[in-house]
Amino acid sequence: MRGKRYPDEFKIEAVKQVTERGYQIADVADRLGVTSKSLHNWINKFDKPEKQHITIDNQQDEIRKLKAELRRVTEERNILKEAAVYFASESKKSTRS
Repeated sequence: MRGKRYPDEFKIEAVKQVTERGYQIADVADRLGVTSKSLHNWINKFDKPEKQHITIDNQQDEIRKLKAELRRVTEERNILKEAAVYFASESKKSTRS
């Protein structure tokens, strides 16, 4: 089961408390009611320049789109393979008759 989801704005503000204001990770995590591990993960993700965030988000969107397209193309390929096998067997039946 997954834990509670927090909006990115909440995570960014939590990261700023550690990176800009100098608070300890454990203190910020306790105050906000999150785990230190989550806060470490947020720091790794959000302690980058804004331009880099946008680039990462765009790359993740592109990856999602490409995965969806790959699923679609794979399904189409599988259908075409099945059709080729079917027509090949039908062709063999009609040449034997």
